Amino acid sequence: MPLTLPDLPPDFAFPALTLSAADSDFAFEVKRAALGPYIEEKWDWDEAFQRKMHADRYSAVAAYAITYQDQRIGTIGFTQKDDHARIGEFYILPSFQNIGLGSRIMQHCIDQTNSARLDLRLEYLKWNPVGSLYRRFGFEDTHETDTHYHLIRKAD
Repeated sequence: MPLTLPDLPPDFAFPALTLSAADSDFAFEVKRAALGPYIEEKWDWDEAFQRKMHADRYSAVAAYAITYQDQRIGTIGFTQKDDHARIGEFYILPSFQNIGLGSRIMQHCIDQTNSARLDLRLEYLKWNPVGSLYRRFGFEDTHETDTHYHLIRKAD
């Protein structure tokens, strides 16, 4: 049975994003708002390149909108592989960051993977401070590239 991301009562819902232009545009705009400043720290924001990369990846990932108190505030990719689950495209709009929402979502994802007895993997840009969130939840390095840390959290 595939892993899903159920709602987190009382105030979070995770409706699946569709391949519609509206959902794709929403996902792109959230990424631009949340990740754009970190991309711009190292590279210029190349709109055409970023849109192409988004289009190539968007259809390949099981992605969800993050809805908080009936307002769309972000996105998260949550997929099951053979022996683990993967989080990707985990972006929260800046006005909703640093108030504990990301921690609640992360714990929810960990609870889902623990129930399924799956390790959880993710990656992030080395200079993005989100790494402190992941490490607080017990993620450990598996390897790194020039730009990314790759982490795993073993199932409890």
